[in-house]
Amino acid sequence: MRFYEVLRFALRGLSANKLRSSLTTLGILIGVASVILLVAVGNGSSLQIADSISSLGAGTLTVSSSTSGRGGDGGGRGGGGFPGAPGQSTESGPRTQAKKLTIEDAQALVDPKNAPNVESASPVVNASSVTTTYEGTSHAISQFVGTYPGYLKATSKSLSSGSLFTRQDVDAAKKVVLLGKTVAEELFGRVDPLDKKINVDGVFFTVVGMLTEAGSSSSGFQDADDVAIAPITAVQGTLTSYGSLSQIVVQARSADVVDAAQSEITSILNQRHGITGSTTDFTVYNQATVQLAVADSNKTFTVLLGAVAAISLLVGGIGVTNIMLVTVTERTREIGIRKAIGAPKSAILGQFVIEATILSLLGGILGVAVGIAGSRFEIVGVEPVIVPSSVFLALGVSVVIGLFFGSYPANRAANLRPIEALRHE
Repeated sequence: MRFYEVLRFALRGLSANKLRSSLTTLGILIGVASVILLVAVGNGSSLQIADSISSLGAGTLTVSSSTSGRGGDGGGRGGGGFPGAPGQSTESGPRTQAKKLTIEDAQALVDPKNAPNVESASPVVNASSVTTTYEGTSHAISQFVGTYPGYLKATSKSLSSGSLFTRQDVDAAKKVVLLGKTVAEELFGRVDPLDKKINVDGVFFTVVGMLTEAGSSSSGFQDADDVAIAPITAVQGTLTSYGSLSQIVVQARSADVVDAAQSEITSILNQRHGITGSTTDFTVYNQATVQLAVADSNKTFTVLLGAVAAISLLVGGIGVTNIMLVTVTERTREIGIRKAIGAPKSAILGQFVIEATILSLLGGILGVAVGIAGSRFEIVGVEPVIVPSSVFLALGVSVVIGLFFGSYPANRAANLRPIEALRHE
């Protein structure tokens, strides 16, 4: 019997029970669409987190004071030391005074000879909860940053309007400031903030630039636009002391040399702080390492989502087996008649395998269409991003399901003895 004749019998058998065939197809459709959509959601979530981390600067290193290993005093207002007991050491042996980060430390890191992979090092002081007023309107800025101009590039910040303060402004301790969107809206409303003077705890700063909107921080608990950035000398001279820094933000020459830059930073600061052991009074955070760790965890998350969706696809396959077994039972007499008039075993086997495969393939194609259409909508705050391999894999698995789960009912039909089939009621 030719293939097209077997195919014709299979299509006729499916059309005889349209509702049952549609429900079986629906099971495969849901399974395939689930795989595609859940993998797309996982992939979209991974990309969003990666973009959020990259926005902090893939080639950025942050040096912060640490009091975990050597004794030292805690930072005052604007200090960047981590919480710890002042003047206490956590290591045995003689205690030594922990050194805080200074502007001289930051300047020492920009050394073509000892740190060839470091492009810039920006000292940072933070004055938290600073009250700012403009013509009777006040706002408590969550983060008032004093730093160098290179800080913006290192942290991937940009200006939406105005201009950046210069190194000459830093040297002259000029009281100029860049405002985040939240600060500008709270103080000025719809008024253009540029060239306006704001009162910062009794000191007047001139607004020279507006920062591009950043949105919420990666932690999700802080408004990244509730920020003001000014020359470090102006901040130290008015809002904080001239003591230690909160941190040093270092920009590597490229993302490929971040690890080398980290080693150079550690070596220079160890030498400057007189550190000879394994315990240091500072910590270097490598943003690229964090990004890789998050990317790995999100890959695992995506795989788990795909595995959960694959279960529904498996259930759909079991549904194919169930429906085909029912079909074989209902058509036992038909099978017996066909075998009695000379239909070969391969024709009977092929017919039922083709029926199961058609159901699975049709469900797979429709599932792909539904999955792709669904990925155009935001799901639980995530914009799904289709993974092409998941589409082909889901469609391929749907075909395999038809062949695999349809083979047992087909074999059962093909092995029926004609005399027993004809006696079946």
